[in-house]
Amino acid sequence: MVIYTRTGDKGETSLFGGKRVPKSADIIDAYGSVDELNSVLGLISALLTVVDVQEFLRTIQSDLFVIGGVLAGGKNDAKEIFSHIKEMEMRIDGMEASLPKLHTFILPGGSILASHVHVARSICRRAERKVAYVYTHPQENVTLEEKTIEDIIQYLNRLSDFLFVLARFCNHLEHKTETLWNAKKI
Repeated sequence: MVIYTRTGDKGETSLFGGKRVPKSADIIDAYGSVDELNSVLGLISALLTVVDVQEFLRTIQSDLFVIGGVLAGGKNDAKEIFSHIKEMEMRIDGMEASLPKLHTFILPGGSILASHVHVARSICRRAERKVAYVYTHPQENVTLEEKTIEDIIQYLNRLSDFLFVLARFCNHLEHKTETLWNAKKI
């Protein structure tokens, strides 16, 4: 398989079905953010020592490939991945049970691993915003199923929650103190 096709050399790319769109199109930005998130999750998975969480992150990475495909106009059946929303919620609850209660915001950071997870969380939020924008501003060259897009937005929303708690959990495992945000009146 040849990696380079030269078909994108003039600033356009193809969606599934062959439609050509500018690489600057909102839909490309949306699934590009999903791809970026997937790459950072690969980094996090490589740094994690908790095998169960590594395996779950690989599941999420596979889900993100499906989401990217759907956003690119593919006919992937995304229904199965949405069952992982419930699993994320259960994992959030499980991790939170071992963490101190939050009464204020925390600054992103702590350990190197937790810091990477916070970066992933913020990329996830950007991907969510981009998908929400595409949902509320239909594109000329893109037809997306309303229910599927709503599910993708919910998935990304829950994933960012999961990543927030995972960052806290990583700090807890590494005995790093979280820095509480000190709100000062301006």
